[in-house]
Formats: sequence, structure tokens, C-alpha cells
Amino acid sequence: MPADPTDAISASLKKQRLERDWSLAGLAQRSGVSKAMISKIERGEASPTATVLGKLSGAFGLSLSALLALSEQQGERISRRASQPVWTDPETGYIRRSISPPERGMLELLEVELPAKARVSYPASAFVFQHQQIWVTQGTLVFQEGGQAHRLERGDCLQLGPPVDCSFHNPAAGPCRYLIALVRR
Repeated sequence: MPADPTDAISASLKKQRLERDWSLAGLAQRSGVSKAMISKIERGEASPTATVLGKLSGAFGLSLSALLALSEQQGERISRRASQPVWTDPETGYIRRSISPPERGMLELLEVELPAKARVSYPASAFVFQHQQIWVTQGTLVFQEGGQAHRLERGDCLQLGPPVDCSFHNPAAGPCRYLIALVRR
């Protein structure tokens, strides 16, 4: 079973903040996340939601997956399912698996399971540094991209446009699974 990434998220956030010589207040101002929440996350006292992680990753100029990375290993080119990092959003139950090997290349693959009726929103800043495509493998996904809604069924693939506020919504009674392929801009 993959390790619980809560400690890695805490450590990664703090490391990124300190490497930039940012105070908690500075990161709060750049991300729109409260100083108190950032402090709790860094101390491992709170598990951040997908929306909060999206805001923080945008402030750092990193992909969300970079913040969720568990491994500091270099040179690993294979990723076995049993060791792939899995993160669950405490607010929605959204499950995100990082499929790509720890030695991140240009392309990154993520597998997501969005529970029935769940909705996860991200600010435009979470998409600034990457191009993404979404491929639905099970269920229905309504992807709200700014003012445009895209209803995606099994087998449908959407290439995202310019960065705007977005949300992923599963309107169905069962889970929705999709693959995200992303490339850094």
C-alpha cells in the first residue's frame, strides 16, 4: 500500500517556502490561503484540501503533483503501482494517484477518482505552469473551465485551454475515474 503523503506534503510546503525565503505571511499573501492554515499544514496538524493545495502550488509556480511527491529519489524511471503516491482530499474524498516515476520528466500522469456528487475547484494559478488533458475512463465528469462547462463521458478527452478558474464535478451516483496528462509550460 502506498505511504500516507501527509508528512511529505507538510515537509514539501515548508521546504518550498523556506527555499524562497518567504514568511508564512508572504506565502499567505501570494496564495490566498490563511497564515494559520499554512502553519497547521506545515506542522502536520491539518490535511489540506485539493483547493488549498492548488492555491499553494500556484503561488510556488509548481504543479500540484510536485507538492504531493513523496520520493526524493533520483534516477528512478519506473513506477510500480504498489509504491505510487496516493493522496485523498479530506473534504471531498477525491483520490489522486501519481502514476509517473519519481524522476519526473516533461510528461506527468495522474489517475483520479472523484466520488459521486463531489466537486473539486482550483484557481487559475494552479494551471499557469502546465498544459493538461483529461481522459475519462469511467463515469461522467463535468469540467467547468471558466464560463464553459464540458460534459465528458467514458472515453472522452479534453485539452484544457488558457489558465482560468476550473472545477471537476461528478454529477453521477457512482465514482468517476479519469487520467490527467500534464506537461510543464
